[in-house]
Amino acid sequence: MRQPATRMNLMRARRRAAHVARGVELLQRKREALVRRLFELARPAADARARTIEQAARAYAALLRALASHGDADLQAIGWPTRELRIAIETGVIWGVSIAQLETTAPLRRTFEARGTPPVTVGPAAAEAAAAFEELAERLIEAAGTELPVRRIAEALARTTRQAHVLEQRIGPALRAEIVSAQRTLEEREREEHLRVRRVLARRAGPGARV
Repeated sequence: MRQPATRMNLMRARRRAAHVARGVELLQRKREALVRRLFELARPAADARARTIEQAARAYAALLRALASHGDADLQAIGWPTRELRIAIETGVIWGVSIAQLETTAPLRRTFEARGTPPVTVGPAAAEAAAAFEELAERLIEAAGTELPVRRIAEALARTTRQAHVLEQRIGPALRAEIVSAQRTLEEREREEHLRVRRVLARRAGPGARV
């Protein structure tokens, strides 16, 4: 809703316009910083994803060999029990954006001794499949640790772009139009008041007087 054209409202509109201009500048700086950071993280994230896809192909190929060698029932019988994986999460902040970094607290790949099963009992095909999937788990955590920051920064970048667009395309122009309209109205009032005063003075001075 447009405010009445008064000098007080004109001053307020000018202050708001100045705040909007500073907000746009800050958002532009934030957007540039986020874009730089996004490009820095995009390549490692893409590489981590590619390594994960490659390892997944190797792991499932090893699983097929283990199934061919042992059969489904025997392979499940010699399967290792599930275990708990501990992942450390470190949080950083980039221009107000919270970024989580994931890291395993212990290696996922284990030796036969750590698994607690003799190699003779297991067989090389099953052992190869187990090692391949443990490595795949490491690759998945690595990929998640690189993709999460990329996703967070991309979301923040989209949000910042929308905010800057609203200030630049809607709020800023509306305030400038309000300022121009108020200035014109006040100037017109001043001219009318000046003419009114001149007419009053002319009437008081009498016919033939110059004001």
